[in-house]
Amino acid sequence: MSFWRKIAGLAVRNLDEAECPDCPAGLPGADPAFSTAVTALGAKLAKADGNAQASEYDAFAEVFQPQDGSQGNVRRLYQLARQTTRGFESYARRLAKRYRGCPQILEDVLDGLFFVATSDGVVTGDELAYLARVSELFGQSPLVFRRLKATHLGQEAGDPYTVLGVVHDAPDAAVRAAWKAMLSEAHPDRARARGLPAEFIEVAEAKAAAINAAFDIVMRERKALALEGAA
Repeated sequence: MSFWRKIAGLAVRNLDEAECPDCPAGLPGADPAFSTAVTALGAKLAKADGNAQASEYDAFAEVFQPQDGSQGNVRRLYQLARQTTRGFESYARRLAKRYRGCPQILEDVLDGLFFVATSDGVVTGDELAYLARVSELFGQSPLVFRRLKATHLGQEAGDPYTVLGVVHDAPDAAVRAAWKAMLSEAHPDRARARGLPAEFIEVAEAKAAAINAAFDIVMRERKALALEGAA
């Protein structure tokens, strides 16, 4: 399914004027301002590492798949926008303003941009900074960005969410349930009850400590984010 059809499907389900008064009427894929902003963001992402290449348009077109009859206009806009990264923030703000009541649509845009960034096999620090800034301007939680980053680039070994086996924006209840289940399974008393040697008990103690530490980090981070959001 093309990006535009997926967006249209989300719109049909989510853009109920009674529930989403801040969203523009009609489908996002048929909104010229939406199409222009998405194309510009994809093009300027290609320039973020300082070396925009013609082949990167192919990756953009693969994920965002311009509608029939619009390919030429999209390519011309893309080629013009990729000359510089300047102005990308205004496009991101424009999308955030028009679709602030439709966070799933904004998340799908960022998801598509991650795909474009990873298409050449290397994601630079400048590209990650660009994507993080777009996510911030979209008004997304840092946890949404971390989930999408992990989806496209893989989990980081030291990430506490990796230790707990949950996605970055999982509800607190799900995080707590995962922590309790893992801690119960890894508790040293289980090893002692099975009569395992001291070496196994030490491993279980270390694992339990890592699980507890990961849970503490996650909850502290979430508390800090909540306080920032309330400020």
